[in-house]
Amino acid sequence: MSMNREQKRAAQKAGQVAADGSPTTTRERRPPAPRHKSDRTGPVEFAREVRAELRKVAWPTREEVIRYSTIVLVALLVFTIFVFVIDFLFGELFRILLDPGNATALGSAAAAAVGSF
Repeated sequence: MSMNREQKRAAQKAGQVAADGSPTTTRERRPPAPRHKSDRTGPVEFAREVRAELRKVAWPTREEVIRYSTIVLVALLVFTIFVFVIDFLFGELFRILLDPGNATALGSAAAAAVGSF
C-alpha cells in the first residue's frame, strides 16, 4: 500500500511504522485486570453518588418549565396540523389521478381547476 509523506509521519508517530518505512511488530495486548468484588459500588453508595450528582444539576425554574412546555405544545400542534393538511392534499391529488370519477368535493373542484388548463 502506498502512503504519502504525511501518512508515513503519522504512522511513525503512532508507532506503526519504523523510521525506514518497514512495519513494526505489533504490541502484545494483555487482557484488562480482573475487577474484584470489593471494587464494586454497593446500592447505598450508588444512591449517595446519584444524589450528589443531582445536586450539581442546574434545574430550571417553574416559569421556565411552563414556558418551554408551552412552546413545545404549540410547535407540536402547528406541525401536526401542517402534516395533516399535506397528507390530505396529497391523498386527494392521488385520488384524482388514480380514480377521477370517484373524487370528493374538494377533489372534484381541484380536478375541474386542473382540467381547465
